[in-house]
Amino acid sequence: MNTVGFAMCGSFCTLSKAIEQMEGLKGKYDLLPIMSRNTYETDTRFGTAQSFIEKAQAISGREVLHTIPQVEPIGPKGLVDVMAVCPCTGNTLSKIALGITDTPVTMAVKSALRVGVPVVLCLASNDALGASGQNAARLLNTKNIYFVPMGQDDPVKKPFSLVADFSLLEPAIESALLGKQLQPVFR
Repeated sequence: MNTVGFAMCGSFCTLSKAIEQMEGLKGKYDLLPIMSRNTYETDTRFGTAQSFIEKAQAISGREVLHTIPQVEPIGPKGLVDVMAVCPCTGNTLSKIALGITDTPVTMAVKSALRVGVPVVLCLASNDALGASGQNAARLLNTKNIYFVPMGQDDPVKKPFSLVADFSLLEPAIESALLGKQLQPVFR
């Protein structure tokens, strides 16, 4: 059974969708939960950090990794077969594109990429068609980076926003394990 590194970032309004996807992967994959510091520490109107931690741990049967030293060995020790970042914020997307590894999630991605492990990004960003757009474009052309198909969630009220179709996370992971991008990337 393949192991999925399941990294969650602070797109707080989509964390429940991410947890649903994690639940759907249970039993099909071993799951290694990872959280950004913001996700691990911040309570919002969408839920408490502790509730998301407890849900991720209950689904995966593992403690959530939430520090840079905890995630750094992921690649070298072969702890995952694929890394999924779900949700992936515009901030995290941009840091990945620029090689910045100052969070547990960006370090987990770097650790995976340095040994050729595929990384699947499930984007949820209010600025993906704005400030983060150039970084999304850069990653579309980066080896071992794959995207969950995405589209605008509200073109009128949020014209720069892109959100992945979370229900396509599993097919995107399956495609990435085969070295293929699930098509179409934009819906």
